[in-house]
Amino acid sequence: MNPTRPSEHGRDILPHRPVNGVRPASRGLLSIVIPCHNEEEVIESTHQRLVAALPSTGMDFEILYIDDGSRDGTLSRLEAIAAGDPRATVIELSRNFGQQSAMSAGLAQARGDAVVIIDADLQDPPEVIPEMVECWRSGADVAYGRRRSREGETWFKLVTASCFHRFFASLVPYPIPVDTGDFKLLDRAVVDAVRGLPEKRRYLRSLVAWTGFRQEPVWYDRHARSAGETKYSTRKLLRLALDAVMLSSDTPLRAAWWGAGFLTTLAVGAALLACLMPAGDGTLVATITALIALVGAIQTTAVAIVGEYVIRTYREVQGRPSWVVKRTIGGNAGSEAGHEHRPGARAA
Repeated sequence: MNPTRPSEHGRDILPHRPVNGVRPASRGLLSIVIPCHNEEEVIESTHQRLVAALPSTGMDFEILYIDDGSRDGTLSRLEAIAAGDPRATVIELSRNFGQQSAMSAGLAQARGDAVVIIDADLQDPPEVIPEMVECWRSGADVAYGRRRSREGETWFKLVTASCFHRFFASLVPYPIPVDTGDFKLLDRAVVDAVRGLPEKRRYLRSLVAWTGFRQEPVWYDRHARSAGETKYSTRKLLRLALDAVMLSSDTPLRAAWWGAGFLTTLAVGAALLACLMPAGDGTLVATITALIALVGAIQTTAVAIVGEYVIRTYREVQGRPSWVVKRTIGGNAGSEAGHEHRPGARAA
């Protein structure tokens, strides 16, 4: 018999751990985390579609709306939703902290055995959630929505998004899915592992992939926004892309080694050319080029070495654990604190 897991809210939740790769089909609790910022035109439709779609999962559910400093009537409409539906909870942030922080606030409050993150704008259809739950029950720890098509997007955004996803995936040292957003289901073990990471500036798509749990795609067609306007301007998208790369990859800083290698090759080539050429203006040009390239190579190498120390210092300051244990089977289930994630343990 599996022991129950006490929640922070005074109720026991049965852990849903895979047995032979498959989770039991008992009800359990499903949490839905929805960051909201100026979504008054669509939020009521979002709630209606959620409560229509979620019963088919066969799970009890809670819906957590995180109001991220909305300046329109979003909060008042959310309050009305919560007053009429005990399954809905509204978490009001003191100001606009951004989508990543809002999602993290939702994960901190979610009690479910599985947690779904979905935007409020209905571009990611709630009707896909039951399929994610089935994928989770089949043994996946992360069931992420992978976009088959994207309605209402310009060709420029489609191309740039596709290129960035693949560029970003090539930079990080662990597998990360492409053509995806934040629409995904996370097992409780994944939620606790992500919550346990100490860094304050977060990019959840990367953090979820970093934990290393089993990820499986659920294909769907992304819809055009039904109402309201996108909250991501070009400037915000560029800032998010920069955060994604700088928080997740050491490659940009280590590019200095490539520069040093190129300048060293140029210096050696120019020096050989100066030795082989007859005396004259060409020899002088080759010699100057060799000297400049050599000095540049030395300087760039020095920057690269400093960069290696900066990378190591930054990773130490992040404070992530050196490994994440998915579960322990038999034997001594104990571990050193701070090094093992134990499914069913609530992260502080």
